[in-house]
Amino acid sequence: MNLSTLGRQLSAAMVLLFPGLGFAAGALDDVGGEQALNPTAIGMFLLFVAFTLYVTWWASKATTSSSTFYNAGGQISGAQNGMAIAGDFMSAASFLGITGLMYAGGFDGLILSLGAFGAWPVLMFLFARRVRNLGSFTFIDVISRRLDREPIRLVTAFSTIVIVIMYLIAQMVGAGKLIQLLFGLPYVVALLLVSGLVLAYVAFGGMLATTWVQIIKAGLLLFGVTLIAILLLADSGFSFSSLLGKAVDAHPKGEAILGAGVIFDDPVQILTIQVSMLFGTVGLPHILMRLFTVPDMRQAKLSAYYASLFIGYFYIALLVLGFGSIAYVAGAPEFFDAGGRLIGGSNMAAIHVATAVGGDILTGFMSAVCFATILAVVAGLTLSGAAAISHDVYAEVLKKGKPEPKTELRLTRASVLLIGLTAVLLGIAFEEENIAFIATIPMVVSASVTFPILFLSLFWSGFTTRGAIAGAVVGLVSSVVLIVLGPQVWVSVLGHAEALFPYDYPALFTMPASVLVMIWMSKADRSARGVTDRNNYAELLVESEFGEAGPEVARA
Repeated sequence: MNLSTLGRQLSAAMVLLFPGLGFAAGALDDVGGEQALNPTAIGMFLLFVAFTLYVTWWASKATTSSSTFYNAGGQISGAQNGMAIAGDFMSAASFLGITGLMYAGGFDGLILSLGAFGAWPVLMFLFARRVRNLGSFTFIDVISRRLDREPIRLVTAFSTIVIVIMYLIAQMVGAGKLIQLLFGLPYVVALLLVSGLVLAYVAFGGMLATTWVQIIKAGLLLFGVTLIAILLLADSGFSFSSLLGKAVDAHPKGEAILGAGVIFDDPVQILTIQVSMLFGTVGLPHILMRLFTVPDMRQAKLSAYYASLFIGYFYIALLVLGFGSIAYVAGAPEFFDAGGRLIGGSNMAAIHVATAVGGDILTGFMSAVCFATILAVVAGLTLSGAAAISHDVYAEVLKKGKPEPKTELRLTRASVLLIGLTAVLLGIAFEEENIAFIATIPMVVSASVTFPILFLSLFWSGFTTRGAIAGAVVGLVSSVVLIVLGPQVWVSVLGHAEALFPYDYPALFTMPASVLVMIWMSKADRSARGVTDRNNYAELLVESEFGEAGPEVARA
């Protein structure tokens, strides 16, 4: 049985799984010279949207307080939360961007994924227990237990908003490209559509709705990549080496795609990418926020464990999809326009390989899943950014921990609107960039600000507020400035001929600078507040191990 026959049979089976959508198995004629509409994708997308809006309506009835809005009442199980974390992290940048990078450069495309996957064991063994025991809604709750609440909340809340907005750019670009390619809508309209749906998910359903949207989306995405991987391997006799041989034959670089250097030929560039992905992933605010949705520390560790399993499997499947996209798309003229360019660019290689192995039905399913992926990740990011504004700044700083609940919820929803509008504008500015590259940019800020503060506050007794603020400012400013001066922004977005800083992701330089400033300023801090910060560590250590009963356990 050949690949096309097997693909058609499995696509027919998918019609049975999604009844009523098979009417649109063929694409319509081109509209205005754009890629043909895929009514199957539109039908599946509408089905998903209708179902998730129902989930949001259901969740909104239970979302009546700040607790249920920010952390779903802390009643999500470890397995459910692990799937939701995986759904949060398995973004459009991962599926579309990394597959696109592998399409362009073979194994070099894996460089971004290796560091990200390596972060999950670190999260599981290093942070999960302590973060869950010490926090309530955001990771800023954790560090403010020891350091001076107001200044540290203001600094870290600002960095959280910067990270969230940067991360949103990749998701918005992915959404715009996907809709532009498959649904026949203009790029800007696609961005507005995503923002509108996310506003509904987050503003009304909060963390409970966001969690279930992420769980549903993760299950669909894992099913989709598994199906494509099976179809690709089946046509190669379930021999990965045979698939690699087809990819080598189809790629202009030939056997070079099986080694390093096609995309990244500078060891320093590779190292700084790995530093950004490893430490940046561990410090992502919207991922850390998910540790507060479970009832206890055991479930928090289970969350990280299950997330590691799901994400690890996902990246293994992407290895097959990446080389499969080379083997079955690179030499197929139907995926290229009259100018010889891949329709939709390399970001759409994952969608094209779905078309190659499963036709319009599988294409429709995967495009709908991609859109679901974008919606789920954007929802999680938006909620994290809104929580930084309404909870960390308004409730804890301006209202000294005693906010008016209804006002706090209204501010949260207003913050969601503001963040969504900002994401749309930046999505327009970064329209032509590879989304995997864009998604790595916020990792630099996370690695240079969030991770050092969290790590030192939990594991170093000499850490002080003065050191934390000084290092955070250095990490944040240096990260943003060097990102702007680097090739990704200075050349690609701003149009200058040559970058003033040679590397896209400067975490290799900005993270050590941030850590060194934090340590140096903390050691030099002789203030009364510095003494209090150091003395707080002993109680914090006990409570981080035993939860709220920690102080009583210590006295006993």
